[in-house]
Amino acid sequence: MPLDFLDVAAQEIHPGVWHWMARHPRIGIEVSSYYLPRERVLIDPLLPAEGFELFERLGEPEHVLMTNRHHDRDAWRLQERFGCEVHCVRVGVAEVEQRGRVSAFDFGDELPGGALALEIDAICPDETALHLPTYRALAIADGAVRMRPDGPLGFVPDEYMDDPQQTKRGLREAYARVLGQGVEPELLLLAHGAPVLAGGARALRAFATADGV
Repeated sequence: MPLDFLDVAAQEIHPGVWHWMARHPRIGIEVSSYYLPRERVLIDPLLPAEGFELFERLGEPEHVLMTNRHHDRDAWRLQERFGCEVHCVRVGVAEVEQRGRVSAFDFGDELPGGALALEIDAICPDETALHLPTYRALAIADGAVRMRPDGPLGFVPDEYMDDPQQTKRGLREAYARVLGQGVEPELLLLAHGAPVLAGGARALRAFATADGV
């Protein structure tokens, strides 16, 4: 049976990787969050529909990884409840450090869960992709999104870019560089849109090599 990504309940989309969608209170759209129970690592989390009860079933989280500074979402509520360590790339820390305890990391660092922080930049200086070799997965912030659950990767609307043409070119170059480093993900864990569960590298390569803006 195909997974229904509009279902409000959390689902295990791959062995050891849980996903759910929840409505972002500020932007008013459904966004994606992920949990790796074995590693106790959350990525860009909004609380799921079942709230903290999910973690009573799967185990309490210990770390929150942010793919950019805007994705703290419910990180501070999780920190208050479970004492989670919140991780943000150093160039974005200044914007979130007044909200709670935050640990800075640099591009190239290995993070909890074995995630490798890769520099994307282009759309914002702190845009980060997180490579999770254990799961052949790549977590992506705002640089690539899916507008439809089964659609191709695309860009956020131009209004969210200072210079759309330059930004799109920079994002394509960044993901081409990631692929050129030997990162060949099967899964793409998108912060905006449903995850790609198979052929992630192929989808990312199509995005990186597409013509036009």
